[in-house]
Amino acid sequence: MREQLSKAVGGARRERVEKRLAEAAEHFEADRFGDAARILKKLTDEAPTVAAVRELYGITLYRQEKWKAAARELEAFRLLADSTEQNPVLADCYRALRQWPQVDELWLELRQVSPTAELVGEGRIVMAGSLADRGQIVEATKLLEQGWSFPKKPKPHHLRRAYALADLYERGGEIPKARALFEKLRIADPDFADVRERLRALD
Repeated sequence: MREQLSKAVGGARRERVEKRLAEAAEHFEADRFGDAARILKKLTDEAPTVAAVRELYGITLYRQEKWKAAARELEAFRLLADSTEQNPVLADCYRALRQWPQVDELWLELRQVSPTAELVGEGRIVMAGSLADRGQIVEATKLLEQGWSFPKKPKPHHLRRAYALADLYERGGEIPKARALFEKLRIADPDFADVRERLRALD
């Protein structure tokens, strides 16, 4: 990143830009997205070819639910870094904008590259949600069921996939399956999302 910064702003200004980027990252981690966005907007104008700047700005805008602007920044990151790292987040932006072809394209790219199980899993959740948004509940459910079993020691991305699948079961009228999966989630993490409320609603 330092080399990119030096090329973008020159060696003399690199340290200041690096410091400001670190400040923006601190604001982001503390959920102060407005403060982070103000810094990052200026940095994007100053160093538009630095992938790390475009990535953090895109994620910040995403957390602010500014889907179109977030997509623009994350597309820039995708091209600059030649990376699929933010494909699930970018796809979720397009899902919010109901731009289905872009969601499909990003999921296909992610499947072909298969960077990590966690990243592919996140992309799968977004793609399934997109299919459900289009009224394709059966197809969405099949996508999340593919190769799925609840692990003995689930990680956060496993819990998110289980929740999304349980939600689809409920939406598709498969109440026993929904109840059983929400119960597994409750046992694994009683405070995960609104799992307790979902279970009570199914009683």
